[in-house]
Amino acid sequence: MYEMDFRPQRVCPRNIHVEVSDDGSTVGNVVFDGGCNGNTKAVAKLIKGKPVDEVVALLAGNLCGRRGTSCADQLTIALRQAQEKARALA
Repeated sequence: MYEMDFRPQRVCPRNIHVEVSDDGSTVGNVVFDGGCNGNTKAVAKLIKGKPVDEVVALLAGNLCGRRGTSCADQLTIALRQAQEKARALA
């Protein structure tokens, strides 16, 4: 597993810890530090084991109010970064 911490912008969580498979194709554990505890835990459970590309296609662009982003949208940025870094190391 490749692990990294991501500092999201314009949302409540202070950090998103993501894990992806060594080849960057599959989501492992996701842990949000802050934000709506029940919602972020639910999102993490729903996406565990899913393909990164599928999760990004589903959640990218999801907005929260006038923020221009959301926790789910920021998660997709974190997953893409982790995927790229994992693939670079593979």
